[in-house]
This record gives sequence, structure tokens and C-alpha cells, in this order.
Amino acid sequence: MTDDDLKSLFEGVDRIEPGEEARARARQAALAAFAGKNAQVPQGNVTPLRPTPSSNPLDGNGRSRMNMSKRQWLMGGAASAAVVVLAVSVVMKIGNPPFEPRSVLPVASEGTAPKPAPPEEARRDQQAQLAKRQAENAAAEREAVAGPAKGQAMADSVSQEMSSVASAPTPTIAQPRPSAPQVSRKMVAAAPPSSAPVLAEVSPPAQYQEVGHDRFEAVDSSPVKSVATEPVSTFSVDVDTASYSFVRRQLNQGVLPQKDAVRLEEMLNYFDYDYPLPDSRETPFKATVTVTDSPWKPGNKLLHIGIRGYELPRAQHPASNLVFLLDVSGSMNSPDKLPLVKQSMGLLLSQLQPSDTVSIVVYAGAAGTVLEPTPANEKQKILAALDRLSAGGSTAGGEGIQLAYQLARSSFKKDAVNRVILATDGDFNVGITSNAELQGFIERQRDEGIYLSVLGFGQGNYHDQLMQALAQNGNGVAAYIDTLGEAQKLLVDEASSTLFPIAKDVKLQLEFNPQTVSEYRLLGYETRALKQEDFNNDKVDAGDIGAGHRVTAIYEITPAGAASGLLEPSRYQPQQPAAVGHASEYGFLKIRYKLPEESSSRLITTPIPVDGAELSARMARETAFATAVAGFAELLKGGQYSGNWSYQDAIKLANSNKGEDLYGYRSEFVQLMRKAEVAAAMK
Repeated sequence: MTDDDLKSLFEGVDRIEPGEEARARARQAALAAFAGKNAQVPQGNVTPLRPTPSSNPLDGNGRSRMNMSKRQWLMGGAASAAVVVLAVSVVMKIGNPPFEPRSVLPVASEGTAPKPAPPEEARRDQQAQLAKRQAENAAAEREAVAGPAKGQAMADSVSQEMSSVASAPTPTIAQPRPSAPQVSRKMVAAAPPSSAPVLAEVSPPAQYQEVGHDRFEAVDSSPVKSVATEPVSTFSVDVDTASYSFVRRQLNQGVLPQKDAVRLEEMLNYFDYDYPLPDSRETPFKATVTVTDSPWKPGNKLLHIGIRGYELPRAQHPASNLVFLLDVSGSMNSPDKLPLVKQSMGLLLSQLQPSDTVSIVVYAGAAGTVLEPTPANEKQKILAALDRLSAGGSTAGGEGIQLAYQLARSSFKKDAVNRVILATDGDFNVGITSNAELQGFIERQRDEGIYLSVLGFGQGNYHDQLMQALAQNGNGVAAYIDTLGEAQKLLVDEASSTLFPIAKDVKLQLEFNPQTVSEYRLLGYETRALKQEDFNNDKVDAGDIGAGHRVTAIYEITPAGAASGLLEPSRYQPQQPAAVGHASEYGFLKIRYKLPEESSSRLITTPIPVDGAELSARMARETAFATAVAGFAELLKGGQYSGNWSYQDAIKLANSNKGEDLYGYRSEFVQLMRKAEVAAAMK
């Protein structure tokens, strides 16, 4: 702020004469400041921030310069303080460039005498003292005058800035990073680790603060459909779990997630259900169909379709050629972003075989290769490359993806998993700016055998919609990592499912029997819907299933003749006669898939009987828990189709069907529902 700016603040202020007592206080303060200004100072002091002649304390008219008006004193003191704040702020704003290791500072041992402050530090201290004296002088003058509102607000602002600078915390030293296998599942995201102590992360610049701009695609819930007019339902499988993790984070912060963030199918598929295993890799998964009563709509039924993928023994894991594509832009400068990314990649390293290769590409203002293809058994070299990363710059996501695929092609392995793993908050703002162009590029690489998985981190500017589209076009998973425990689940406990596909382009088609079903609705999978003719078209892409993956889909159906339906019969369109001879079936399920190395699809079919076999205790438990998850997701989305069902109903159903719960995920889910109930009550 210049002197002209300060003067403009007081243009319309009338001069108010102070009382004699206030004048005396002001004169005393001025004389003290004058004496301090002319006192001999030690070596290293700087001249006053506002230079004044020192040869003669009197002006040409013989009047003391200290006999200034209150307006001049206030403006001068505030301007001096502002200059000090500006100088200190410039020094503090200097950040580290990306990709460079930070300097290591010596740590003073306990009992060591402190070293003398450097000249620069002494200069700043004396500047602050001088500004303080000038501010006190101005304060004495203001006591005699009822200052204008603008002037008071400005002075308060300067005072607050000075206080914030003085109270800035001293940087602490972060501890060295343990090796990946020793990382505890209870660890929290910390500053970027290194082989030597380094300064803790500096707070991110203001332009990269979380601002609550998380973006999710707005999609309407699947509607109720009439079997008479639309008897066939077709969709692609989905094994993503990002929605559940993001919802969990929001609820743990005491707020309900935005409705568009809740994707019911991803909530369902977060959990492992104990479905029957397939017999061999040639038939890579087995479908299980059960029918139960709807807990929220008496008269309706819930038709569950459960798929469990073949689990590859570790000895059968194919070789891997992985490229870590890591976002190191300024928006990643947060403990739950880049530091957590580096820890997560370290966990994944522990699951790789010695013959696997790892490369690292980073992108910010520009993209660059940090690590050329390196055998996974050179773990220390890979970890060292990760530890050197720091955040800064804008986000050239498109450029980084191009470089990552180029590196994957250069080390391409036949009969292996060639995959790019993108870790980002999704804040793509430069590079390939067209989403359609970016998705088309990823599709072409997919057809050449290089897949893409996307791991989301952080919140505030999380771009879920783009990340979902990239993963779907890249034949990979889209997951969200909010804690190191989630990284452990995804990249260690479920590494086989994440990395190794056992079936691709998996599509489901269900034809309902109008003799036994009048209406139906698919819960979730809104973004995975396919046209009826897409089912038999092998050129149409669909989702993949990894080794050991579980996939669950639930239809809510209204049996023919039940009073629980929502649709009125047509006034003008005549009812079509139902097919004869299938009154014992609710419908017919077809599953089409391709083996990873094949281009032609295979088909699995199964009828869905009205009077199926009685459920085993195990299947009854798994079906009930899945129902609780689906019902909870419906409540978070507004409860349009869940009637009077409540959070308490969902909690009771889930709590009584947790089963073994080896890792505690189901117990955690029950706690999340309780938090949602509290958050909903506080709206």
C-alpha cells in the first residue's frame, strides 16, 4: 500500500482537535521515538524504513517535525508497518521447486548453546521493533481522536498480520521413512519421507487451498420400468469402489456427502461377499442368484446377482510392467495427497515380483521421467525416486499421460500386465484439454494392450467424473484412497484384483418374465447402462473383472398381481399376452465375457426360478448385508424409493449380518451409518 493509497482513505475526514492531555501524551511519545531514531545502534542495523533527513531535527520554519498532525502520524506508522509485513511475507513465500530434494538443516542437540542470529535475522528483528514504536506513537494520537472506520479497520489488519508473522511456528524435523513392508496399517499420512531428516512440509500456497469444488457427475437414479414395454435390462459390470471411500471420508468429518457422490454399485462392491468360487480359470467366475423380500417395500422382492472371480495363486501371477504416473502439481501439496501417494506406491512395491518392472513419470507444469523402467527388486532405488518428489506448479495431466504410455510401450511385455497407474486429485487443467480427446487416446492404448487404473486422493478440488471416465476407457479400476489403511486394502490385500484381470468386457443382460414380474428397477449402475443390442456386439467395451473380484447387482421387482407397483396400466395400449410355459421363472440371466487374451466373447446363462432353493445360512447373511448397504446408499441419495425405511433399520440389518469380518470393514460400515444418522438429524 503506497502513501497515496493511505491518503485517499482519509480525504473526507474532518480534523478534530485533541484535548490538552492527549497532546501531552502524543508529545512524550514523539520525543521518545525521536530519541530512539537518533540513538546509536549496533552494527548491522538498517536505516529507518521511511528515510528522513537527520542533519537537523527542525524544518525550515523552526518547527519540530514531531509536531505533525494526527492524520500524518497514523498514515506514517501504518505505512511503515505495512512495508515490514510485505518484506517478511516475500521471504516466507519462497517455496521449493518440484522434483528437487530439500536442503537438510542441522538439528541442535539438547543443551547446545544457541548460535548468534545471522545479520538478516537481526535486521528483521530491528525492523519489527521500529515498526512497533511507530505504531505505538500512532496509537497515542488515535486515543485523542475518534478515528474513521476505514482507518481503524486498516490499522487492525496491519496489527493482525504482524501478530501472525511473530507467532509463526518453528519448522520441525520429519522422521525418516521406514521401508514399505514395515509400514503399519495404522500410520497416518505424514510429510514426504526421505532417507535423511528433512524440513516438514510448508503449508500450501493460498491458490491451492481446498475450496470445496469436488466435482461429480449428476445422474438421476434408475427409474422403475414396466416389463410389458421394456422387459430387457442390459448393463456393464463395475468393480470400482471410489464412491464408498469418499462417502466414508465425508461422514468421518461429520457431514453428509453430496448426493451425486453416492454411487450405489460402488458402495455395494466395496465389500467382499462370500459367494461360491468358480471351478477353474477357463470359467473365470460363477454367478449366484437369490431372491428375498424387500425390507422397505412390502410386496416387492430383491433379486441379487453375485459374481465371484477366480482367485489366482501367487505362483500364477503374470509378470507386470507398471508405470506410476504421479501428479505433483501444486494442488497435491497436502498431507492427504502427495505424501499419501508416495506411501501408497511403496506399499504396492511389496506385492511385486522381482522380474516386474516399475517406471515413474510425474507431471506438473511439465511432465518428466523420474525413473526409467527398473526391476522391482531394486526397491531402494524406486523408493528413493519417490522420496525426492515434491509438489508445485499447474497440472499438465494430458501431457503426463502421453509420456507414461510412451514409457509403457518402450518396456512392453508380451503375455504380461502392462498398466499405467495414475495417482491424482483429478485437477487436470492443462495438457490435453479436451476430455473426449484424452479418453480417445486412452481407448487406443487399451486396444494395444496397455491399461489404465486411476487412484484418487484428497478433497476440495477432486474431479471424480473425469477420473471415472478415464478408468472406464482404460479397462482399469477407479478407487479413492483417503487413508493409508485404504491403500493397504486396495494395493496389498486386494492387489491381485487390482492388477490382474481374469475376464474383460463383462456384460449382464436380464430378461424379465411378464407372467411373473410387472415392474423392475436396477439399483445403481446408472453410468453403466448399455443398449440391448450392445450385449451381443463384441466391439462394445464393458467392465473387467480382476482375480478374486466380487461383483453384486440388485434388482427390485414387483411380482405380477402385487399391489406394490408404481406404474399404472396403459389406457390405450393393449396388454400383450404373456409367454406360456414359463410361469415358474422370474426371468433369464445372460452373462457375456472375454478371456483376457481373446477377442471373441463367451456366454453363461441361467434361469431365475420363482421357487428357488432355500438359502443357506451363509448366503442369507451375505444377501442381508448387501441389502443393508444398498438401502443405506438409497437413504444418502434422498430415499426416493426406500419408503419409510430409516438409518436405524439399515444399522440393525447390517449389525446382525456382519459375519466373520476379518478386517473390520463391516463394523466400520455400521459406525458410518450411525454418523450419517447424526449428520442427517443436524441438517
